[in-house]
Amino acid sequence: MALSNPSLLSSSCSVYRLNPLLFPYERRRCITFSHSHFVRLSRRFFSATVAAANSSVFTSPEVAKSFDFAAEERIYKWWESQGYFKPNYDAGSDPFVISMPPPNVTGSLHMGHAMFVTLEDIMVRYHRMKGRPTLWLPGTDHAGIATQLVVERMLGVEGIKRVDLGREEFTKRVWEWKEKYGGTITNQIRRLGASCDWTREHFTLDAQLSRAVVEAFVRLHEKGLIYQGSYMVNWSPNLQTAVSDLEVEYSEEPGALYYIKYRVADGSRSDFLTIATTRPETLFGDTAIAVNPKDERYSKYIGKQAIVPMTYGRHVPIISDKYVDKDFGTGVLKISPGHDHNDYLLARKLGLPILNVMNKDGTLNEVAGLYCGLDRFEARKKLWSDLEETGLAVKKEAHTLRVPRSQRGGEIIEPLVSKQWFVTMEPLAEKALQAVDKGEITIVPERFEKIYNHWLSNIKDWCISRQLWWGHRIPVWYIVGKDCEEEYIVARSTEEAIEKAHKKYGKNVEIYQDPDVLDTWFSSALWPFSTLGWPDVLAEDFKRFYPTSVLETGHDILFFWVARMVMMGIEFTGTVPFSNIYLHGLIRDSQGRKMSKTLGNVIDPLDTIKEYGTDALRFTLSLGTAGQDLNLSTERLTSNKALTNKLWNAGKFLLQNLPSQSDLSAWEAILAFKFDKEESLLKLPLPECWVVSKLHMLIDAVTTSYDKFFFGDVGREIYDFFWSDFADWYIEASKARLYQSGGHSVALSQAVLLYVFENILKLLHPFMPFVTEELWQALPYREQALIISAWPSTSLPRQAESVKKFENLQALIRAIRNARAEYSVEPGRRISASVVANSEVLQYISKEKEVMALLSKLDLQNVTFAESPPGDANQSVHLVASEGLEAYLPLADMVDISAEVQRLTKRLAKMQTEYDGLMARLSSPSFTEKAPEEIVRGVREKAAEAEEKLTLTRNRLAFLQSTVLVSK
Repeated sequence: MALSNPSLLSSSCSVYRLNPLLFPYERRRCITFSHSHFVRLSRRFFSATVAAANSSVFTSPEVAKSFDFAAEERIYKWWESQGYFKPNYDAGSDPFVISMPPPNVTGSLHMGHAMFVTLEDIMVRYHRMKGRPTLWLPGTDHAGIATQLVVERMLGVEGIKRVDLGREEFTKRVWEWKEKYGGTITNQIRRLGASCDWTREHFTLDAQLSRAVVEAFVRLHEKGLIYQGSYMVNWSPNLQTAVSDLEVEYSEEPGALYYIKYRVADGSRSDFLTIATTRPETLFGDTAIAVNPKDERYSKYIGKQAIVPMTYGRHVPIISDKYVDKDFGTGVLKISPGHDHNDYLLARKLGLPILNVMNKDGTLNEVAGLYCGLDRFEARKKLWSDLEETGLAVKKEAHTLRVPRSQRGGEIIEPLVSKQWFVTMEPLAEKALQAVDKGEITIVPERFEKIYNHWLSNIKDWCISRQLWWGHRIPVWYIVGKDCEEEYIVARSTEEAIEKAHKKYGKNVEIYQDPDVLDTWFSSALWPFSTLGWPDVLAEDFKRFYPTSVLETGHDILFFWVARMVMMGIEFTGTVPFSNIYLHGLIRDSQGRKMSKTLGNVIDPLDTIKEYGTDALRFTLSLGTAGQDLNLSTERLTSNKALTNKLWNAGKFLLQNLPSQSDLSAWEAILAFKFDKEESLLKLPLPECWVVSKLHMLIDAVTTSYDKFFFGDVGREIYDFFWSDFADWYIEASKARLYQSGGHSVALSQAVLLYVFENILKLLHPFMPFVTEELWQALPYREQALIISAWPSTSLPRQAESVKKFENLQALIRAIRNARAEYSVEPGRRISASVVANSEVLQYISKEKEVMALLSKLDLQNVTFAESPPGDANQSVHLVASEGLEAYLPLADMVDISAEVQRLTKRLAKMQTEYDGLMARLSSPSFTEKAPEEIVRGVREKAAEAEEKLTLTRNRLAFLQSTVLVSK
């Protein structure tokens, strides 16, 4: 705004006059200001008009009883419309970047999402206020298995199967579903207040990210790190695809252990070995029987042949290996290398053949003979029945199984040898290990370093192919008529593949693309740098923002995603993809149980927001400790909703006790106070010096905790300061200035209230963005939104001595309050007090006589200060507040002594009767010896408590009786 703006100025001269049409309060007099004075006022006027323009967005505590949760969506849309979520490139400092763990496009909001969104938004808002160019990259994951399942189920309702549609039409249907429902999760994440730069939102099947995935595959293959081979994988029969080790969840379930006879070839009828197995249907794939070489029971059979039951006499060798546990089961192990991970490794070591008896849909194949075509579980039942008939079944006994189930579909996983694509992990893992070892990456909490190191040190090759139709198609083309395992082309596009094929095999060659897609986690591993433009290295954002500052995610996907991103980031960019890894725990119910629909203990974030507000939910989730699970309860949510109300009421009090915006002289007096210099702090009265000092201490502590990712500490520190120090103590103390004093004292109190409250809003904004922004906008003369306001300065002055002095005053007030409560003094009754201390203490305590009287409900005219006890000390309640600070409260001021003696005498008799009854029970052997231990313990505890109360009541009664005698 130009200084010559005629809408503000009524004349142009060496001084400035405010236009009386805009400042009606000043119509009757002309006020002149210096140039600098006018600039300050014009800025404040301008900010006030901006706030007025936003009146449809924001509501002031002056007109609303409480914060309206419905305002949250309006505030969020306003932030986004103002461009506040975009990085400020002019900030000039190091950028702060977070890549959102992309939620599944099929997802809907759950508490796990609420946790990561809250924590990441806290980081982002904090660093944005610190002045760093801050970028939070959002997006969603195509979630290959989950999305295909959703659409297949939807089609199943119409009686349509995926194979009936064909690949092209099916993927078209999936894209249609994604366009219709895929934005649900991101809209819900917005509801949590996520201040992402949504203009940069990505989807893992975007053209840019798809190009990055292909480029990564090609480069890894060129380096010899991607290969094709037939190996043991986790096979999901229903999904018809391999799944990662990390996508298999094991559960303890009831099952059976089947004992079966294997006859020894060319032996007598008594020559047989009994094996114990949990999956008898896999015996058709047996290629050996193994015993421990030190097991004397079976040493005579080593080197002979055993006959596999129900196979028309198929023989397998009986071998020895120390791998066999002679104490488990019968000590005899059937080796089925095509259907067991451990058997597979043993077979490769010993050179045993691998025999597969199962089709991809979980039915038995022709190797199973008569059982061919049966479902694996049906085959198990029929086989056992047949073994019983033939006398080869020994027994069946109950056994607890460790069952592998698909994380996505929930079905039982089958170990199966299958041709897949793999990434050689060892050389990639070595660099990832070095990154943490050298300190290039910091893991929070530190204990997860050991888990990270152990997994990477023992890493297996990564099976990256999936037998799905939805996802990134593997960029491999085969030659028609040639062996696919020997002859194939890796290319970035079909055109490039054709060109390579023509060059190598001639113009008449035909090619076709591998039907499989890549594991979803392959594209997710490229997420932090592909979203910034890789492999287009000229992208300015990639240069500016990579590597990112922090990766925040749940510890449960440390290996799914985190470790793989580190490996891929180093491999493709030459540096780590982020400098810090922050791992949060799981959200559990109030009893510590994992939330599940089965238990009925799921808490919906959106329902929670409706009832408690987003701020209360965020604050509750943020109070956990990094890496540890958090128990969520309605009690905690209710408590933190109360914090929202307390903030609102504090804002209401502040606004009601600030001058009108049109009272310019009053505002000049308020804004003239500064608290950033030692000398200015020394001039403050004790309560003001105390609260400002405590605020400055809080700013330093909180800033340090923010930088260390100790968000639970941040929340607790701010909560304690706001609720106790500011609201319960300083606001109450300020009333002595606001309501009983005048002039300078009022302006000073207003200035301190405003200064402390606006800094509380700043410190708390990353946790509770909505209510803090609403309150900030209600404060007069805000020149910018809270979301982009500057973080409070650190290392501001504080007076430790003043803090100690005020704590003495607090101790005195608490002691008086406790005495009033103990003697049941009527709340509105004012009592007398004599404060006793040395001259140094009395000097600062007496200066705050009004504050002490107000907060202790003392009769201001009957409060005395002395260095020795008063003459009626023996008729007073004696209080010791701290060393060298005491108070005497005349008993006659507080109670009717004679009436109180009578009341306590009756009460003492009743208490004695109750105590005697308890002791009588405890002295009876028939009770102590026959009653349950916990009952007896409970009676003993009640007796001890009753005895303590008796002693206290006797002492108090004796004191009152002596007082009566003295007064007579």
